[in-house]
Amino acid sequence: MEKKKKLGLVPKLIIAIILGILIGQFMPESICRVIVTLSGFFSNFLKFVIPLMILAYVTMGIADLSQGAGKLLLITVAIAYGSTLIAGTSSFLVAINLFPSFMSAGALEQIAATADASLTPYFSLSIPPLFDTLSAVVLAFILGLCLSSMRGKEMGNTLYDAVKDFSKIIDKVLHNIIIPLLPLYILGTFTDMTKSGKTFAILSILWKVFLVVIVMHLICILVQFVIAGAVSKKNPFALIKNQIPGYTTALGTQSSAATIPVNLQCAAADGVCEQIRNFVVPLCANIHMAGSMITITACATAVCLMNQLPISLATVIPFIMTLGVAMVASPGAPGGSIMTALPFLYMIFGAEAGDPNGPICAIMVALYITQDSFGTACNVSGDNAIGVIVDMIYKKFILTETQEA
Repeated sequence: MEKKKKLGLVPKLIIAIILGILIGQFMPESICRVIVTLSGFFSNFLKFVIPLMILAYVTMGIADLSQGAGKLLLITVAIAYGSTLIAGTSSFLVAINLFPSFMSAGALEQIAATADASLTPYFSLSIPPLFDTLSAVVLAFILGLCLSSMRGKEMGNTLYDAVKDFSKIIDKVLHNIIIPLLPLYILGTFTDMTKSGKTFAILSILWKVFLVVIVMHLICILVQFVIAGAVSKKNPFALIKNQIPGYTTALGTQSSAATIPVNLQCAAADGVCEQIRNFVVPLCANIHMAGSMITITACATAVCLMNQLPISLATVIPFIMTLGVAMVASPGAPGGSIMTALPFLYMIFGAEAGDPNGPICAIMVALYITQDSFGTACNVSGDNAIGVIVDMIYKKFILTETQEA
């Protein structure tokens, strides 16, 4: 008997997106709230698992790099931060030259009306994480680097084996629970956005801004994979094709961290070795924010132009540099980047207009959230481009030095 073909993850995600829009558009609010409630349960569970996932994967990824772990960590962080800065600066230069031609000040009131219109679940179950994502990254650095340099020398393998077993447990949770339930998460996200009117309100008014931002995301992905392909001597279009499942997952979940398990599969398809992908993908999910920076910078520029607030490269650069560090703590939930950015928006909007609880920032949040999924998809795609580059450096230089020694 022939085995029935299972529906792949990408088709499931696309179906969830379409269903979310249809349910949000045509079904009564009571049904939509049921879906949002179920999605909220999964979201809370996901927030609990994400720091554990980062701790397990990043620690093992660094620990398994018996040679050059410190060097590869610095290289990865430098590439990720540099990519984020370049993306944000480029976004501002494009936005400041294109947006004035089609900006409308009358759009503000209609956008602001959707800022607090999200559906509320019937009830929620709080599952506080054991620690936040930033703590998980720092702890993973400490454990991973120490295990890499001390294992078999100054200490036994007991802790290494324990972390390895813990990593396998997390891996089982991801493949048996997280990935199968991702479509439910996506369904709830798009149901909420459609029912509350965020998507259509903002798209109908600022669809040109939305279109420009998406094009910038796609160009960013293309440039990153062209560079990765040139450095690694791999076909960049084959790399982009391999990234489609990760891109689609991020598009629906709006979370770089939630996309980690799928992105690891994409990295494997790119030929990135297990040690590097287990190290780079979870790490970059927390420190590489090129897509989010493009969106935030473009949206901030649009808001300034609509409100006739002064904005220049001199004010944007410090904001981008600060946010590039601050957003390390943002992955894990839809809109995490913009919520992290709120305390720093005064650097662009000024002290009065930049009040995190004021109407200008509310508009900024509403505008960003609708485009957040595309920024997240750009983030995770760039993560694997970085993974390809770091994998090449590891194989060509670190392993070669080890073999020669």
